[in-house]
Amino acid sequence: MATDAVTLYTDGASRGNPGDAAWAYVIVRDGSVVAGRSEGIGTATNNVAEYHAVINGLDAAREFTAGRLTVRSDSELVVRQLTGRYRITKEHLAALADEVRGLMRNFAEVRFESVPREHPCIQVADRLCNETLDARRPGR
Repeated sequence: MATDAVTLYTDGASRGNPGDAAWAYVIVRDGSVVAGRSEGIGTATNNVAEYHAVINGLDAAREFTAGRLTVRSDSELVVRQLTGRYRITKEHLAALADEVRGLMRNFAEVRFESVPREHPCIQVADRLCNETLDARRPGR
């Protein structure tokens, strides 16, 4: 039975912190991957890359639902900041969190959940990040 529920898996990576960074997302509906994307963002911290993954994933998820969306990330910091468990003390992260909150208005309900980096869909997003970073390496 098809549902309106969609799950967004996100990951961000940086080689060095800050360093060359990328974000990725994978969107799953009814047990199947329906979309995935990754992009480099230049030099950034891992946390910034994680937020960009959520932002770009939320933007893309609008194509698949306006209803319930579960966002799963292996970044406990991002999940806990977006759920209010952690205060956001860094101004640049607060601005990114505000952008996330704005995008959340496109959905009836958005839940954030922490998942281990071993989760199969997080591993797909991680692989997308690494492929993007590998392709950006000088001399390739």
